[in-house]
Amino acid sequence: MPADEQGVAGSADRYALIPRTLCFVLNDGDVLLLRGAPTKRIWPGRYNGIGGHVERGEDVHSAARREILEETGLHAERLQLCGTVNVDTGAERGIVLFVFVAHAAVRNTTASAEGTLEWVSVQQAAQYDLVEDLPVIMPRALAVAAGAEPFAAHYSYDAQQKLAIRFAG
Repeated sequence: MPADEQGVAGSADRYALIPRTLCFVLNDGDVLLLRGAPTKRIWPGRYNGIGGHVERGEDVHSAARREILEETGLHAERLQLCGTVNVDTGAERGIVLFVFVAHAAVRNTTASAEGTLEWVSVQQAAQYDLVEDLPVIMPRALAVAAGAEPFAAHYSYDAQQKLAIRFAG
């Protein structure tokens, strides 16, 4: 099908999504988390997985591998798509988040301007100052990596900007 038959022209008023990746990199029972730099615009000082925007011309797997390499210096092994999240921001554009689990053969990381990298025990991760959705999303992603079906979720916000997470099925 040609590009002009994809139905995008004349769709300026349709809901649009910005694609992003979120990756949980594992090594020997630990997960690599990124503590956002104090100068970071979003989630400064809080812990999150590795990831970022999908660039034009990339597929989501390539974007996840690139983000892991850029933010950690690690080469992802056994990269697995574990779920998708539609983030309804309340605006005309939302976010679609592709959630991955990967493995790293080594633990030596390279610092980046994004923040500080830290290997954390999967069992103790909930004790850290995590980004709001991580205590819910990370266990789901790790369960999929262990053999469960990929999940689909929807995030929305109430009038007080409180996050609501809904899973399909």
